[in-house]
Amino acid sequence: MRTDLIKRIARECGFELAGIAAADPPQDFARYETWAGQGMAGEMRYLVDRRAEVRRDVRNLLPSARSVICVGKLYNQRSAPATPGQAVISRYAWGQDYHDVMREALEQMASLLSVHQQFEWKACVDTAPVLERTFARLAGLGWIGKNTCLINEPLGSWFFLGELITSLDIEPDLPPPERCGTCTRCIDACPTGAFVPAGDWWSIDARRCISYFTIELRHPIPEEYRAAMGGHVFGCDICQDVCPWNSRAPVTDSFEDIHSAPDLEALANLSEGEFHEAFRNSPLARPKYSGFLRNVAVAMGNSGLARLRAPLERLSRHSDPLIAEHAQWALQRLPPHDV
Repeated sequence: MRTDLIKRIARECGFELAGIAAADPPQDFARYETWAGQGMAGEMRYLVDRRAEVRRDVRNLLPSARSVICVGKLYNQRSAPATPGQAVISRYAWGQDYHDVMREALEQMASLLSVHQQFEWKACVDTAPVLERTFARLAGLGWIGKNTCLINEPLGSWFFLGELITSLDIEPDLPPPERCGTCTRCIDACPTGAFVPAGDWWSIDARRCISYFTIELRHPIPEEYRAAMGGHVFGCDICQDVCPWNSRAPVTDSFEDIHSAPDLEALANLSEGEFHEAFRNSPLARPKYSGFLRNVAVAMGNSGLARLRAPLERLSRHSDPLIAEHAQWALQRLPPHDV
């Protein structure tokens, strides 16, 4: 099958980026093993358990695999930045759950391609055990920057990645050169120092990452990092916000802006039922109710707003000890009255 046909159909399915990589085991797996072996996955056991070995070879997912069609879907939106008293939400979580959007588009692409040639395929979004940034790089979609994001030279890094692992024998694209150069803006801007050198590349230590704390960690957030989290309640975009390659990144209207800067007090007052109702089709459900209120408490403590003492006092008496402890910590950071 011709690569130009594949890329045209990918565009018709809503993907701004598309490229082809061979389904061979990637050399980057050795880096992944080193990263995982150093404990940098934190408590994300799905990255280090039996599924880790599956990432060595995509033929563990599709035995007939010969090529991987890699795609990128832009999610960059413009919105006013959060102000004190509002929650900072990572841009990718402002709208509906991208897993559903990406999977539907990948399945549509497979169906349209099958009209031209029958083949076996498996659609993958980021829940599948695939080194997707590596395959995206090999497919020519961009390079992996110092901030560990895939960066496309003209379009930046605000992309969801997906893959169609296929039995098709397709001419692969070539990976682009690495263009971060001597720039260290992402490294310098990270408030928790999550980026660490790893030989000739940079790695991210999840145990220091705001996104990890607010999304994946199920236990107390280490106290030494709480103040540096600012108003972040879900995820963190700082390393992408400061990247020069994103200074002219295009904007999309493919995703509705629903949750860009919600009010912290309103979030603190959500019952568990209201939480599930509000975020049932959103990535914001990922940390679960207790983890979400834990994050809200930390953000309120970092706000400097005395008016948030009342909701924090309520949370400090919460029956869930995770929520109560973080609210008690946060109360110590707020002034007794507005200054």
